[in-house]
Amino acid sequence: MTVTLAEVIGVLDAAYPPRLAESWDSVGLVCGDPAESVSGAVVCVDVTDEVVDAAIAAGVGVILAHHPLLLRGVDTVAADTAKGRIVHRLIRAGIALFTAHTNADRARPGVNDALAETLGLLDTVPIDPKPVAPMDKWVVMVPEGNAEQVSEAMFAAGAGAIGEYRDCMWSVVGTGQFLAQADANPTIGTIGELARVDEDRVEMVAARGLRRAVLAALRNAHPYEEPAFDIFELADVDSELGLGRIGRLERPTTVAQFTELAAQRLGSPWGVRAAGDPDAPVEAVAVCGGAGDSLLDAVAAVGVDLYLTGDLRHHPVDEARRRGGPALVDAGHWATEFPWCAQAAALLTDSLGITATVHRTPTDPFRVVAYPE
Repeated sequence: MTVTLAEVIGVLDAAYPPRLAESWDSVGLVCGDPAESVSGAVVCVDVTDEVVDAAIAAGVGVILAHHPLLLRGVDTVAADTAKGRIVHRLIRAGIALFTAHTNADRARPGVNDALAETLGLLDTVPIDPKPVAPMDKWVVMVPEGNAEQVSEAMFAAGAGAIGEYRDCMWSVVGTGQFLAQADANPTIGTIGELARVDEDRVEMVAARGLRRAVLAALRNAHPYEEPAFDIFELADVDSELGLGRIGRLERPTTVAQFTELAAQRLGSPWGVRAAGDPDAPVEAVAVCGGAGDSLLDAVAAVGVDLYLTGDLRHHPVDEARRRGGPALVDAGHWATEFPWCAQAAALLTDSLGITATVHRTPTDPFRVVAYPE
């Protein structure tokens, strides 16, 4: 099946929203024409010459990579540079390159969900959750016959959106009363006389950044000269998006057994190493694909038994263990992110019907391993 690159981008941006990426990151389309047709895709962790060879041989139209090819201060893609050579090869072959990096790390499902699922974790939540966007709760008193026009105006300004639902509101009928003063121009009632009106109490939420627009819509649609309304700033809450995952194993195990399980399921080309008592029990587990030592303090605070990630360094591990933190398992950067490739390939196939294959040859730069006798 053939689709356009623009359709592929639409699916990927919906699954791995660019807004979730770190400010320093580089995600999205690197090269390629969104109007061009795409008959297939290759998904990988790193874009290497070998990955490009495989994409050309398969005749695909796009490579989806986790790691950005162009990230740090690039000022040339000349063909005689290592990265420029790859860009030129892709363009000559008519192959687009798209990157989903820290946005795929935070997404759900994303990199960390694929890793957690591979290791058998259940009931997962983020280690470092991304807060839900700041929200207001609006409460508006409207005469019964005008409730629909006011709520529709507020909806049009962006209020009433909860996740994938729109036009969300709650209402109840009550009695409002007011006494119009001499300079008032009441829509209902008479100056100097107490008025009682059957009113709807309409409640809905809106992103805090929309406050000015929602208020303008409310005032323009409301029949009263002075509408009665309240705006409550809702407490900050965590979302299901964020870095890393914390979950539980179906059956308790030990540090040594879990390390062996990780080695079998993740397939790191240089193995898996662990710090901690090999016989210590393990049930609550945290994971983070890629380099995860920045989350060592957060993991220690939640009280898990073991934390698996990649790129763990000597001193941070030593200090974390001295402070009584959990057992630490380093399964490698590539190996902890590779499970995402199958997830992303399935997304493209299921959503667009195109053939998406995973580049399974490790692109981990550490491929030669030796042990002392």
